[in-house]
Amino acid sequence: MKMKYQILILFVGITLFACGKRGKETKQALIIDDVIVVNTEKILDGNSIEPIEASGLLASTDEARLSFKTGGIIEKIYVKEGQNVSKGQLLATLNLTEINASVQQAHESVNKAERDLKRITNLYADSVSTLEQVQNLTTVYSVAKQNLQIAQYNRNYSTIHAPNSGIIVKKIMNDGELAGPGNPVFFMNATGANDWVLKVGLSDKDWARLKIGDQAQIHMDAFADQNFTGAVSNLGQGADPTSGLYQVELKLNVANKKVATGLFGVAKIFPKIGQNQASISINALIEGNNQSGFVYIVEGNKAKKVPVEIDHIANSRVYLKNYPKEVTEVITNGSAYLADGSQIKLQKQ
Repeated sequence: MKMKYQILILFVGITLFACGKRGKETKQALIIDDVIVVNTEKILDGNSIEPIEASGLLASTDEARLSFKTGGIIEKIYVKEGQNVSKGQLLATLNLTEINASVQQAHESVNKAERDLKRITNLYADSVSTLEQVQNLTTVYSVAKQNLQIAQYNRNYSTIHAPNSGIIVKKIMNDGELAGPGNPVFFMNATGANDWVLKVGLSDKDWARLKIGDQAQIHMDAFADQNFTGAVSNLGQGADPTSGLYQVELKLNVANKKVATGLFGVAKIFPKIGQNQASISINALIEGNNQSGFVYIVEGNKAKKVPVEIDHIANSRVYLKNYPKEVTEVITNGSAYLADGSQIKLQKQ
């Protein structure tokens, strides 16, 4: 038994010695008289279909900031924040004292203009008044009727009704406050499973790759155990003046999940349109750090270290955002032994 162990130890030792010797031979084959033998490959142009990652906030497709058309004192608010409402439901009213008075004044103006027009028409029939007087009072009567329509229209919009079924996200004003024309009183949105979008901002390059209907996978921190599927439903046609990004909406079905406006989400969008990008073998990249790295190129009989900007890595290829355009080939095999200015010998493949 002891002899068996000795033989086994001897076999292992010989194997390790042989492996170490082959390793030295490999290194010696790469470095000959302080000259490092290297291989190169060309930088390739290819079509990369890399998913686009972006983050944004959840929003309803039917958001509304509800207000009164006319100004006035708020008489009554009938709903609270977080309350579900149905389409057409009365949400708030103004005190109508001043508004009703305006409607009554318009009525009286119409009645007076009508009486004046009848009287002057009769006088014109008796050749007492002129045609010009009849025409002038006809215009006055027409304007009075239009003012009445305006007053009645304003009274109709002195109340707020829900334009759709949804939820009151925020109640901005309260009973007794003075509401100006068009000043928001409520912020509401729809709450159906199909009424939600994730709004994300993209660079012009990523925006150009997308089309309506491109699929997306969305993850929200509020639902750590679930990913949602979505699709591009809207592509903004102008950049945000502050961020310079283009807004893209991803419509998603939230099923039976309880969601709210403003939830944070991260999306991975899968465009059908690829982008033409230069790429190199991952073996050529050295000192990679996030979006930056270096490669070596052949310059005479020496290696030159050149910085590159990385877009992404896929299938053992490094896709580049930016690199010196005069560079057409990079060193692959042997790059691990190089320093800037190392003596090299190009090995024929």
